Amino acid sequence: MSVISAPRHHRPVQPRLIETRPLRNPDLASANMMTRRGWWLVALNFLFPGSAQVLAGSRKLGRFGLGATIFLWALLILAGLCALLWPAGAFSIVAGLWIPAPLSLLRPVPLLLIQALFIAYAVLWIVLTIDTLRLVKLVKAKPLSRIGIPVLALVLVAVSSSAAAYGAQVTGSTRDALSTIFGSSAEVVPPSDGYYNILLLGADSGEGRDSMRFDSISVVSVNSDTGATTITGIPRDLGHFPFSEGPMKTLYPDVHTGKSDPNCGWGSGINQLRTEVEVCRDGDSLYPDARDNNSEPGVEATKDAAEGLLGIEIPYYVFIDMHGFAEMVDALGGVDITVDERLPEGGGPRYSGESAEEWASGWIEAGPQHMDGDTAQWYARSRYTTSDFDRMRRQRQLQEAMIAQFTPQTVLTRYQGVAAATSNLMQTDLPQGLLPTLADLALKAKEQPVTTIELTPDGAGVDQDKPNVAAVQEVIRAALHPPTAEPSP
Repeated sequence: MSVISAPRHHRPVQPRLIETRPLRNPDLASANMMTRRGWWLVALNFLFPGSAQVLAGSRKLGRFGLGATIFLWALLILAGLCALLWPAGAFSIVAGLWIPAPLSLLRPVPLLLIQALFIAYAVLWIVLTIDTLRLVKLVKAKPLSRIGIPVLALVLVAVSSSAAAYGAQVTGSTRDALSTIFGSSAEVVPPSDGYYNILLLGADSGEGRDSMRFDSISVVSVNSDTGATTITGIPRDLGHFPFSEGPMKTLYPDVHTGKSDPNCGWGSGINQLRTEVEVCRDGDSLYPDARDNNSEPGVEATKDAAEGLLGIEIPYYVFIDMHGFAEMVDALGGVDITVDERLPEGGGPRYSGESAEEWASGWIEAGPQHMDGDTAQWYARSRYTTSDFDRMRRQRQLQEAMIAQFTPQTVLTRYQGVAAATSNLMQTDLPQGLLPTLADLALKAKEQPVTTIELTPDGAGVDQDKPNVAAVQEVIRAALHPPTAEPSP
């Protein structure tokens, strides 16, 4: 007996569904869809590098691009927060100043790594842009978009990669400036009696190193707690001053005196010390460690003189080259000065009896002025028709104007010029380890007025030929440590 089986009921075969997501699987026959897709992919590549690949191409490449983008933004946000909340620490970390002095050769490494990171990200952005254009499939887009889409992509990648390249350039400039200017890795000297004291010297190195004398001599005292700054101006011709302990004190137990010698002589003025020590004497035997510590014998002798006169410890110096000074003023975009009296520009009379109108190459007119570097340099240097004491006052006025111009906005927008000018401007023995502290104090100092003391007859009543050293030191002591008011009962 045969068994007849019931017919089997088969489910109808469902057609395979094809993904219709327009970014990953677009309708290649639709020019409208391909055009919109192309614009979207280019925009996403600019806003979130790597997202175009995640949505429409190699997810592996896209994840790498997005990860790099998120990592870079996280670093930038962290750096911004540190700069706002802990500026000294942030500067110390990126500049490698946390690396101990014996390993100071490794201090440029953090900035090198940051620079390499910016360059690598710029290259990655270019690669992602090229891959995005491949994903767009331009031949499927509308005719005008075949030109517009790649043009927009190229403009956006130029903007983005230029920003990354600028970051790399700024990082490199910072590294070069730190190594060029602050080459000393010596141990930091703790503040003396609550102050960091720095000898500030100004001169024109173009005059020839053998004959150069310091035209501007002052001491900057920065309170180690508050950042309050006091600038003491020492007239360049002030003479018969004592020295602090050292080789010059051995030569001059009482006060400095001049020597009349037709072959090689010098006066008693403080700006004569460089000629005496480096031209007429063997300065390297007097100060054998000076050059190894980024200094010079003439500078060290001037330090000892300023210490003996003011009665304070001055471990560091900064030398300002007048040519570099003009470059710095230009890099900052100029300075605003109110000129009290009309001043001539130029090197002075060529022969006796010649008036300023005859030899002056130009004039700085009285009244409010926005000065470029060349004008500011003449304003600081001009001594004809005025006295050296007037010139000291003008130099102090310029110092304050430049401090006021040194805003974060100015430095950020003009960083390249400022960094280059700083490298040409300064020579110093300030150790790298002190820079974070000084940077922190500089931010505090901007909130306070600068106190100035001029050791002149009209200023502090100081006799230029026979200064009353005890009286000078009392003036300095009162300025740096003013008496506190007694509380009211």
